[in-house]
Amino acid sequence: MSQKEIKFTIEQDAERIPEKIYWEATDNPNEGLEETKAIAVGVWDQFHKGTLFIPLWTKEMEVFEMKRFCIEMLGCVADTLRNATGDEIMAAQIDEVGLSLTKRLQKEMQAAK
Repeated sequence: MSQKEIKFTIEQDAERIPEKIYWEATDNPNEGLEETKAIAVGVWDQFHKGTLFIPLWTKEMEVFEMKRFCIEMLGCVADTLRNATGDEIMAAQIDEVGLSLTKRLQKEMQAAK
């Protein structure tokens, strides 16, 4: 049996706000720690039959970046649902929400210029 590992290292300020986030993974083609501005980890809690969700982002994460990150996570959720359950209808509905939010974000970004 093979094993894979994903590791996150978080540097926090005195108020426990993330200042730096690093990650590394067994299958990452880049070696060593890589810096990122945000992570989101979801874990299924078998005992409570619910999701444990850990979102973290640094002070440097810009608002538009965070919005895009969240929208792209919706796309990942749609793909996961499609692949894991074969429920194309629910996956397509999630994709539609993501597309709608993408259009809204594009308008927000244009207005901010």
